[in-house]
Amino acid sequence: MTRNGIHHVTAIAGNARRNLDFYTRTLGLRLVKKTVNFDDPGAYHFYYGDTGGSPGTILTFFPWEHAAPGRAGVGELQETVFRIPQGAIGYWTQRLVNQGVERTTRFGETVLRFRDPDGLRLALVGLPGIEAEPAWDHGEVPAEHAIRGFHSVSLMLEDAAPTGAILSDIFGFAEAAREGDTLRFQVPGTALGGIVDLRAVGGFLPARLGRGSVHHLAFRAADDAAEMEMVRRLAENHGLHSTEQKDRDYFRSVYFREPGHVLFEIATDVPGFAVDEPAERLGSALMLPRFLEGHRAAIEAALPDLS
Repeated sequence: MTRNGIHHVTAIAGNARRNLDFYTRTLGLRLVKKTVNFDDPGAYHFYYGDTGGSPGTILTFFPWEHAAPGRAGVGELQETVFRIPQGAIGYWTQRLVNQGVERTTRFGETVLRFRDPDGLRLALVGLPGIEAEPAWDHGEVPAEHAIRGFHSVSLMLEDAAPTGAILSDIFGFAEAAREGDTLRFQVPGTALGGIVDLRAVGGFLPARLGRGSVHHLAFRAADDAAEMEMVRRLAENHGLHSTEQKDRDYFRSVYFREPGHVLFEIATDVPGFAVDEPAERLGSALMLPRFLEGHRAAIEAALPDLS
């Protein structure tokens, strides 16, 4: 079965406790998984999303306390946008006043733009008819106002055409609309994470990765076979080669740098976040990959205090 759209977005944060508080309390997302950076087990890796950790809802963070601030520029994911019920616009405008929330309109939709405590660019889009969609309501945000997964992401590029070709040929997106210097690509019939906006600009400095910036953007593949087919098409049709497949416990991934220099990942939907803890207890304990389990005591002693 073909499953297209955004799987997750991974960004860089500073203080781990501050990141955890903002996304679970202020934004009301569920902490779906608390683990470590597999390549740097002295740092957490937090996954936030909906009740079940569905693809298309997951925003993840590497909290590095002493990371230098990132610099906005060309070749980066500029903004991550969530879906909210249209009737929740007033609630969120008031709730995010301390985040410098700004109300605007984009492609005919009401958008609330703001930043998290590390400067990461975020937005909420009010949509009609999504009130009945399930929402995580075990936090401080009532269910009727809660976030319902990703709406879109926005990439800032020198030239949109080569990246658009990858979105269309590999990931099932199609050009849907244009507004000013922004070209919208959309997956027909995909509600969660089905939109990527490409903003083509010239003369800007390249982005610099750091605190408050996005590390990579991941797209969905149903399973290993679908992922390998995408890898084949990347090489044969676009001359782009991915990394070897990496087992991230909750999905299996390959990575490549797309023509606009944004780091793309292809992540399988399987096995999912309930593979190592019950669905009702997702995010409640520190989960480690098998190759790090023998070092649990040392890892727990080195991780930042979350109390």
